[in-house]
Amino acid sequence: MKQHRKNIFNRLRRIEGQIQGLQRMVEREAPCVEILVQLAAATSALKNTGNAIIQNYLMRCIDEASDEPGNTMDDFQKALTRYIGMS
Repeated sequence: MKQHRKNIFNRLRRIEGQIQGLQRMVEREAPCVEILVQLAAATSALKNTGNAIIQNYLMRCIDEASDEPGNTMDDFQKALTRYIGMS
């Protein structure tokens, strides 16, 4: 589990770098096509990271949703639906 968490953090750090790169590109007024290509890459990386989190933490997420007061499986399903709808 520790290694998996490290992999997720590494993915998020790369995404953070991509976002910072996008900010620099916008600041220097890079060509629109270049910005869109990098934006697509960052969006894909974020979606893939979300998929990895869901894949590896699904049981934990379900347990948390059903065990915490005021948090139900319905809440988890709503959050998952919101995530899926991001694409």
